[in-house]
Amino acid sequence: MDIYIFLQLIVVSIAATSAMTLFSYAASASFRELYKEPVLLTFMLTKLNIELAPKSKAVLAWLLHYFIGFLFVLCYHFLWVQDLLPISFLSGFILGFISGIIGIIGWMIMFKMSNHQPQIDLKGYYFQLLLAHIIFGLVATAVYSISLTLILLAKSYVTV
Repeated sequence: MDIYIFLQLIVVSIAATSAMTLFSYAASASFRELYKEPVLLTFMLTKLNIELAPKSKAVLAWLLHYFIGFLFVLCYHFLWVQDLLPISFLSGFILGFISGIIGIIGWMIMFKMSNHQPQIDLKGYYFQLLLAHIIFGLVATAVYSISLTLILLAKSYVTV
């Protein structure tokens, strides 16, 4: 993987994770529920007795959130580069849906591991999480597709 691809994946993951998080924050405000993944991750770190200052836990939670987004985008990239899936909005929807199922299972496991059941509507949270991941998949696909053109231009005119 060259520097251009790595930077592309960073940009795609930041855009997709940010869009997903924005949706989660909007859903959280609309339904007056705590559907904010970074906040829930911060609670999770506290319940797991991670010894850090509160601000450090919040920063770590945000970094974990974006790192997980990067891992999803890395998987998408592999599927697209290997021609296992086309770069299309349908594949973005499907990848987002699958990522949502993985995310739901991950949160179920984390809630069990930490013995933390937040006082939220879990069915609503999981449904919102599925929709948020579909948005993630669609935005990742769109930004990845656009960035391919930019990468080709950069490789043609810029040397590193």
